[in-house]
Amino acid sequence: MTKSSSFSPRQRFQTFEDPSHRKGPERIEALRAALRETGLDGFVVPRGDEHQSEYVPADAERLAWLTGFTGSAGTTVILMESAALVVDGRYTLQALEQVDTGLVTVVVMPLAETTAEGWIGANLKRDQVLGYDPWLHTPDGLARLERAVTKAGGTVQAVPNLVDAVWAGQPKPTAGPVVVHPDALAGETVVEKLARMRAALAEGGCDALVISDPHNLAWAFNLRGSDVEHTPLALGYAILPREGRARLFLVSPNVDPTLRAALAPIAGILPRSDLDDGLASLAGVRVRLDAATGAVALKEKIEAAGGTADVGKDPITAMKAVKNAAEVAGARAAHIRDGASVVRFLAWLDGAAASGGVTEIAAVEALEDFRAAGGDLRDVSFPTISGSGPNGAIVHYRVTRASNRTVRPGELFLIDSGAQYPDGTTDITRTVAVGEPTAEMRDRFTRVLKGHIAIARAVFPTGTTGAQIDAFARAPLWQAGLDFDHGTGHGVGAFLSVHEGPQRIAKTGTVPLEPGMILSNEPGYYASGAYGIRIENLVLAECRTMSGGERPMLGFETLTLAPYDRRLIEPALLDPGERAWIDAYHARVRETLAPGLDAEAHAWLERATPPLLD
Repeated sequence: MTKSSSFSPRQRFQTFEDPSHRKGPERIEALRAALRETGLDGFVVPRGDEHQSEYVPADAERLAWLTGFTGSAGTTVILMESAALVVDGRYTLQALEQVDTGLVTVVVMPLAETTAEGWIGANLKRDQVLGYDPWLHTPDGLARLERAVTKAGGTVQAVPNLVDAVWAGQPKPTAGPVVVHPDALAGETVVEKLARMRAALAEGGCDALVISDPHNLAWAFNLRGSDVEHTPLALGYAILPREGRARLFLVSPNVDPTLRAALAPIAGILPRSDLDDGLASLAGVRVRLDAATGAVALKEKIEAAGGTADVGKDPITAMKAVKNAAEVAGARAAHIRDGASVVRFLAWLDGAAASGGVTEIAAVEALEDFRAAGGDLRDVSFPTISGSGPNGAIVHYRVTRASNRTVRPGELFLIDSGAQYPDGTTDITRTVAVGEPTAEMRDRFTRVLKGHIAIARAVFPTGTTGAQIDAFARAPLWQAGLDFDHGTGHGVGAFLSVHEGPQRIAKTGTVPLEPGMILSNEPGYYASGAYGIRIENLVLAECRTMSGGERPMLGFETLTLAPYDRRLIEPALLDPGERAWIDAYHARVRETLAPGLDAEAHAWLERATPPLLD
């Protein structure tokens, strides 16, 4: 099978240069020089932009520029004589590989407790002043920071970002096109959405809402942009009053006239530079400010104008999480299209990897090409994790030309990828054996698969949270004294972010699951220095009727369609119900995807999905 070549290397959505920018101690020393000039004793650099986003534009990659760490979560604190990078367990190996630990101490904490306050409390000296950028911290985050600094006998001080002051060649903000997301795909008009949002404001006793999350901005006004890699966002803000016209403040001036005309009766579109004037108009107004994404700077500007900042939940977040019928239909269609592309890729990989001729980068390029050939591809939904052998044990590994290695016989290959289509966002992980797997590999893979199946088959009462079912995925590993250091599942958007809250299946997943929520189901196991295993499908929460049941119940529909590697399954570890589930899933994959496959891919799929005991 030959792979498609629809995209040339310069048109690809993912590059393989080292994104860390690390050059040695010079950058940290430059920051310390700036500290001396301002009279500060330290500065906090969180991973995030002014919207507290996970995926940020190039000009906000301050943490990577300063330390070399390119993970999507973490905080560094630079003091005059010491420095630390605080990350969670997902990034243990990555942080140690990317950061010069002679300059910066890597502190790894449990996912639910990953904050830098503990290190600050132990290392900041009495009467020292710690600087922070008020655009990069929420009010709650600042309160935690102040408590830690006060306990150490120091003080905090808001300052313009000192990394920006010393970052020579810092990229300019992006300004991609901002376009309409069609009502047919959105499933609801902007007018209908605004009515729901205003009703929520009235119920909460607020007069206006400042929309600080670009994902919520995109959803509320049925628009999409390209200001951030892999997520179709237009960066900016909006002010929505309970009565009257909304105002959008966008970074990009490149607004499609069709969108401007569509929103004209209900919303004005202004440049981001006009936001201060917009906030200044909120005198005497009670303004809901999102606790998760609203920066301290926004709260201060609202209060300086004579308004009241009511810090709480942005009602859009919960609305966006529950997909309507059109969004669900779009997700199903996108997964069929994506599944066919993934099957073509797996068929190609099965033949090409056996000869030792496939590198991690070649696999990424091939998968992108198959997706492009499948139609309607707008982007990948995140940089593909393509890890062979020991690289697969790095949970958020990102292959570069320096780290690229060949997929070798006798190893496992983990590929975690996703795509952005106009009708849906996908995210899938498959782990495959190259050559003959060891007994340990089969045992670990099957235990991960058992946990994956436990989530897929789960039935639970309405009101159940992700934290309550997270253990289902871990139990088979726990029985062997094993575990994994990341959540079991995250929410996923509708042609929006591949990581969407508030729903998640994790120890920190405290939001009740609702019908229409899409989540990932992705337990794993990682043998440091040897191999990694992760199995991921996206699932849709839906209502379930139980014979004789007394309470409303929920379960999951599996959306992702691609086979599991039968060579890694140890049937003796599975109970009859688990074997039946795998066989039924594989039958569904064959029946659904076969019409869209060429003869060669179809033949491979038939060979890959017979019943387990055949």
